[in-house]
Amino acid sequence: MGRIYLKQATHRPDTDAGEVQETVRAILSEIEAGGDGAARDYAAKFDRYDGPILLSEEDIAAACALVPEQLKADIRFAQNNVRRFAEMQKASLTDCEMEIVPGLMAGQKSIPVRAAGCYVPGGRYSHIASAIMTVTTAKVAGCNHITACSPPRAGQGIAPAIIYATHLAGADTIMAMGGVQGVAAMAFGLFGLPPANILVGPGNQFVAEAKRHLYGRVGIDMIAGPTDSLILADAEADPMMVAVDLVGQAEHGYNSPVWLVTDSRALAEEVMALVPGLIADLPEMNRQSAEAAWRDYGEVILCGTREEMAATSDDYAPEHLTVQAEDLDWWRDRLSCYGSLFLGEETTVAFGDKATGTNHVLPTSGAAAYTGGLSVHKYMKIVTWQRATRDGARPIAEATARISRLEGMEGHARSADIRLAKYFPGEEFDLKAHPA
Repeated sequence: MGRIYLKQATHRPDTDAGEVQETVRAILSEIEAGGDGAARDYAAKFDRYDGPILLSEEDIAAACALVPEQLKADIRFAQNNVRRFAEMQKASLTDCEMEIVPGLMAGQKSIPVRAAGCYVPGGRYSHIASAIMTVTTAKVAGCNHITACSPPRAGQGIAPAIIYATHLAGADTIMAMGGVQGVAAMAFGLFGLPPANILVGPGNQFVAEAKRHLYGRVGIDMIAGPTDSLILADAEADPMMVAVDLVGQAEHGYNSPVWLVTDSRALAEEVMALVPGLIADLPEMNRQSAEAAWRDYGEVILCGTREEMAATSDDYAPEHLTVQAEDLDWWRDRLSCYGSLFLGEETTVAFGDKATGTNHVLPTSGAAAYTGGLSVHKYMKIVTWQRATRDGARPIAEATARISRLEGMEGHARSADIRLAKYFPGEEFDLKAHPA
């Protein structure tokens, strides 16, 4: 049957990339040259904030006191789930070693990066969950210093709930600074902070571009675009449940794609009939985002079989992938390209976004075809080591010398030669290149 588009996107998520790149490049250059003062100037310009940049213990305590007890309990619940899941992930990384040849041992070791910079969005929405997701995983990984930065609101500073969540998760420093200037401050080690070895966390197109520009100089979690979500649903799925989940993800932003892939025309048509009313019932700001996202980027795709549905999903490689269909084990085993997978109507992307324990910093724009999301592993370096006895070094040195000479790398060959000469004096070795 192939794919039939009952609703097809008229737009593709993109931005004025060239203009954004030039703007970000200029800001980063000015801040690197101008240091703390330049970062403060940009904070005053973009954040309209002139308060303290680094929060003191007193500032943190005062903010935490403003957070209602029920919200504190919810944040603790979510943070505990994220921490325990991250601990399980860390336990899956084990140091190991093996004897490659008699007398030569080689191994791997996991080492956390020294300093992490975590960006926590706080403009349009107060991303409490992002503070939990980014800082908790860095803490479990064992980073020596964790800086969290979040955009302050004019005359108010960072939202108290973000401060509470960030502090609870284990941030060593909380910085009231957003946008490119916040990313730059963490990367360059401004305000007396250690320069970040890795920058993580979601943000707008300027934050994403700043991370992209700095990548290589520092590590990053990923280059993120607009969030996207795909639902795989069969004829047994609940149309209202599917429609609500699509709308819930469309509210992220005007350019956040949501896709439904199904083998049931009846389900598809009922979902398409339900979505407009669900969007109209949202608060105004959320409604405007969801309307534009559904109108311009939403898609409904009809397939003939569940295999076609799975293949379509893998081609899209969505950030969030939900399955509301029978035989969930089949789908889990078959699907291969997604940031995070939600199996059955009893769970939903919103659960993962806020409180399940799995991370919500995930690959977008098809990047799930080649990478996963933020995890403890992103903060870890997998390094290798080796040591040898003199007898163990012998066959390695012989092969190294011959391969090196064949490649034309005489200096490498002589590093092997000298060891053979020292460890086995008087012996003859065939160390010449042997061209094919």
